[in-house]
Amino acid sequence: MKEILDFLNDLEKNNNREWFEENRARYEATRNQFLVFTELLNNEIRTFDPEVPILAPKDCMFRIFRDVRFSNDKRPYKTNYGSFIARGGRKSGYAGYYLHLQPGSSFLGGGVYMPPSDRLKAIRQEIYLDPKGFMEIKDNPEFQRYLPDEYDDKLKTAPRDFPKDWEYIHLLRNKSYAYDRNLSEEEILSSSLMENVLETFKVLSRMNHFLNQAIDDNLKS
Repeated sequence: MKEILDFLNDLEKNNNREWFEENRARYEATRNQFLVFTELLNNEIRTFDPEVPILAPKDCMFRIFRDVRFSNDKRPYKTNYGSFIARGGRKSGYAGYYLHLQPGSSFLGGGVYMPPSDRLKAIRQEIYLDPKGFMEIKDNPEFQRYLPDEYDDKLKTAPRDFPKDWEYIHLLRNKSYAYDRNLSEEEILSSSLMENVLETFKVLSRMNHFLNQAIDDNLKS
């Protein structure tokens, strides 16, 4: 993990193609290390969340190359490594488990981030039908302790097709149902990193199950 953080830290200071090509061997080595960790993490997650299949690590890890066509920021590379482990891989639209390594900004998270409109509506519909079941998971002290941060991009008003005066309408205004916590460098470099990651992801698994069940049930109907 130290080699990964050192490479990403150097990339932050030298985010250009010439430096990257000169250090491509470091990129390939650290990328492979992160893929191995992703594979091990996938296997361990399956011990408590059997809905997650065996995945190819490359289908979970995000590319380092940035799409700069429509961005004012023309830096060609991301300065993080991230893997999202979920049914169908990182692009599936299902809730899953996310590991983000970036010097000074690493975190663990999961749930669903900016899902397609049909999946977002499916989740909202399930929460509308079972608000107390959703709140029992989200407001649980253990969940709040392990995953205290919620992605807070929300609608200002009620989403379409739901009553504005509903008692729990605030639960439906989310554009994402994603939760995370910071991951310190001390944790990353610790020999118990895998254990610490899995401890958080076990707590997250109940939320992921609720979200994925909502997607499955409401997209079928």
